[in-house]
Formats: sequence, structure tokens, C-alpha cells
Amino acid sequence: MILSKSCEYAIRAAVYVAYKTHKGEKAGIAEISEAIGSPMHFTGKILQEMSRQKVISSIKGPNGGFFITDPTSVYLVDIIRAIDGNELFSACVMGLKACSDGKPCPMHEQIKPIRTQLLIEFSKKSVYELVQEYEENKYFLK
Repeated sequence: MILSKSCEYAIRAAVYVAYKTHKGEKAGIAEISEAIGSPMHFTGKILQEMSRQKVISSIKGPNGGFFITDPTSVYLVDIIRAIDGNELFSACVMGLKACSDGKPCPMHEQIKPIRTQLLIEFSKKSVYELVQEYEENKYFLK
């Protein structure tokens, strides 16, 4: 696993919220939690963080819920950075603080192209594209 469990749930939640947004609807925490198979309290914390990071939006009240203003502009990299930070794309695989191009760890040269490719791939795929794939293939999140 390269992403944290929180990040995996965040991606599934964002895709579900984008799916509901695409249908012209908003989704509440309980509904999202059920759809992605995550505990409600945990889902709430993830949604709150994504909202704070402006990956998703929310409105309170009887007609409220979570939505994504423009699902075509939210990419997997945005979700990963909001939940896990940038470490997947920049941190030393051995956990060394001084690892860099100038002072590489023993794994630096092997891992650097992999990290770069992950950044490229996660930057190419929008949440909206995942929703479209869902609609075409009828897979879902749990």
C-alpha cells in the first residue's frame, strides 16, 4: 500500500461526492460513510479535512451536504496532498531527513523515478474521470 487508509477512504469519498454532484445532489456524512464502507466518525474527519483543504465543499442545513463545485478540476493528487501531504512524492524511502539529489540515500536513485511517475499519474486523473468510469463499468466503492 502506498497510500494511507485515510487517503484511500478520502479518494472513495471524493468520487462518491463527485458522483452525487454530477447527479445534481449533495451527500451527507452517513450516506457517504455507507457508500464507501467507512466508519461514520472517521468519514466525517476525512470530509472535514478535504473541505478545509478546499478539495470538496459543504453546506449546512436541511438541504446541505457535501459537493464538489467542479469535479473536472479535482485530481487524485489534490486528495493525496490534502490527506497525506506531499511526502509520497518527496520523502526519503528510508526516512532519512538529509536525503536529496546532492546527498542521496542508498535507494534515492532507484526510487526517484518511481515517485516522479506516481506524481505524474496521480496528476492526470480527475475525480470526474473516475465518476465517468464508474458510470460506464458499474463498479463501486466498497
